Formats: sequence, C-alpha cells, structure tokens
Amino acid sequence: MNSTVNSYDVVVVGARVSGASTAMLLARAGLRVALLDRGRRGSDTLSTHALMRPGVVQLSRWGVLDGVVAAGTPAVRRTVFHYPDGEDVEVAIKPRHGVDALYAPRRHLLDRLLVEAAEAAGVHVLHETAVTALRRDPTGRVSGVSATGPGGRTELAAELTIGADGIRSVVAEQTGAAVLWQGRSAGAVLYRYVEDGPADAYEWAYGAGAAAGVIPTNDGAACVFVSTTPRHMRALRRSGVEHAMTALMREAGPSLVERVRDARPVSGVRGWAGVPGYSRRSWGPGWALVGDAGYFKDPITSHGITDSLRDAELLADRVVAALYCDEREEDALAAYQATRERLSRGLFDVTEGVAAYDWDADGIRNLLHRFSASMRAELEHLDGLAVAT
Repeated sequence: MNSTVNSYDVVVVGARVSGASTAMLLARAGLRVALLDRGRRGSDTLSTHALMRPGVVQLSRWGVLDGVVAAGTPAVRRTVFHYPDGEDVEVAIKPRHGVDALYAPRRHLLDRLLVEAAEAAGVHVLHETAVTALRRDPTGRVSGVSATGPGGRTELAAELTIGADGIRSVVAEQTGAAVLWQGRSAGAVLYRYVEDGPADAYEWAYGAGAAAGVIPTNDGAACVFVSTTPRHMRALRRSGVEHAMTALMREAGPSLVERVRDARPVSGVRGWAGVPGYSRRSWGPGWALVGDAGYFKDPITSHGITDSLRDAELLADRVVAALYCDEREEDALAAYQATRERLSRGLFDVTEGVAAYDWDADGIRNLLHRFSASMRAELEHLDGLAVAT
C-alpha cells in the first residue's frame, strides 16, 4: 500500500543540536520544515557538554539560553588550565558579546530545548522515525526521504533535504558525500558523572601523553573525563576501566586527582574509542549536510556543540537566500561550505595537534592560544550574521 506523501520546503534528518537548530532557524524564516530523528524524544547522547562563548552567544540570541539557565545549569565563570610543567593558570570569563558566563548543559536538556523551540516555530517533529532511503526526482536530484516510524511508512517530499544525522549519516552515505580532508589523530576517552556540588569553572589538565577535565553540568554533577592515544588506552584498559581512568587522571593532572577523588560517582564509566576528524562535501542537488554529518573533529577541544550551533546558522542563512532570494541554490550552498571551511580549518588543525598527545608544556600552551584566536574569528563572523538579520 502506498503511503501519503507530505510536502515541505525542507526536511531535516537528525533532531540533535545541529538539526534542531537548523530546523528552528528555517521555520522562523517562514519555511515549511519537517524534523525527524530515529531516537526517542528527550534521550541522552555522548557529549562533552561544554559550550564555548560563540555557542552561548547564539543560544542567547535565539532565546534558548533562558531555558538552559532556568534548568539550573551552573554558570561557568572561570577556566583553569593545568599544564605539564606544574603551572596552573586561571582565566576569568569576562562579559563579552552579550554573555557573562559559559554553560555545559546535559544533552537531554539542550536537545529538548532546541526541539521545543523548533516546534514553537512551526516545525513538524517526528521522533523514533528512521530514514530508509532518499527520494529522488527523474533527474536524480534528492527530493525528500522515505522513513519508518511508529505509524509505519512515511514519505516526506522536500525542495531540500538536510542531513544532520551524525558521523554515520545516512544522507551522507546515500549521496556519496566525498571526504575533502581528513585528520590522523583520534583520541580515546573515558568519562563518568560525579556528584560535584556548586562549581563555576571548566578545568582542563594536560600531562605527558594524556589529558583530563572536569565540566560542571546539571543536577549538581560534573562530567569527568580522561583521554589519550587509542594505543595507550588499550594498554591501560587491560587492567579494567577504573584502573585506566585513575591512571590517566594521574598522568594528565595530579592536581585533579584530589579534586575528584572523594566525589561520589553518579554513573558508570563510559568510553569513546575515537574517530579521525574529517570534512565532507556538504551539498549537492537537493541536499546538504550540517553538524557531524559534514564536519567532525576530535572532542578533546570541547568545541563540538559550538561547531554544530555555528554551522546550523551558517547553513540556514544560505538556505533562506536560495529559497527566498535570487541566489542560485548551488551558489548559496557552496558559500555555506566555504565559510564553514574557513572558520573551521584553524580549529581543526589545532585539535589535530592536541589529539596527537605528543606536546610538551610550551607546545600545548601554543596550541591553546591558537585555538582561542580561531574562536575570536568565529565570534566576529556570527556577530555579522546577527547584524544582517
């Protein structure tokens, strides 16, 4: 039996940070948008949680930050760096670009708030709905998706289909999106949540071949992580994940060992084996990619959510230009990718250096200074988008 075909201007596949943000922005611009995700509404996902200033600025501008704050997400007003030579450096988060603190919300909270904002803008949201195939017109242009969900098979036709469905993107796979450049570094991570009480600082520690961090998040908890090369992680895990986590914490930042030693765990230890970063071609006839589907880098620099928010706005800005203005679709989408590459390459290269775990104290300082400079370029570009709209 044939399914009814529902028509939209844009279908977005993936309702996490990048997909929900893109759908919300497009709907606010007046487009008819459907947003679908194979996961359950309100489910959690692997994340470093930490938002950098560009991401907080965007959430504030979109009216979503109020919900993050109202949920009790702690305001982060300091960043503390622990270096391999024993130096500890504290940096205050000063009021700039309209925000005076950073935040690290749990993903079940942030994703839900963005989906709710998308729904409030008129987006049709479908959870527990998996894409089975891309629809194509007689010329081969992507023209929507076929999917299955709680109600059975569904057909969604669209002028543009956006893949925001992560590293293993179905949209990227079925369009044959080529990898434009790929990294070589891929750090392995262990993390857990601990009862931390009131906290107002991100803490990052860098040791000989290892890194660690403490990120305050919701419900009086902190995300504590350790990371190193996959080879070193495999060797340590032979004695168990608890041994590996403790050993890496000592290697990365002895000062953090005492900081978290007496904290009560509120979750088990979880792991991430690591995937080399990449940039994929992110557009073609009738389709585009955003978030990790199009561009991904190692999580050690805790910039992934900020990347996703930034790229959602970059893409939405160009899609509106293509569908509402006189700009040709291929020109608009090519401009989106070019801008993303320009803003991302410095961040990517620095992250590659950090995730190699072969730096000394001066080397990691230099890498982090370069990373900060690249984030300033992001903020300047996003400020320009805000003025334009």
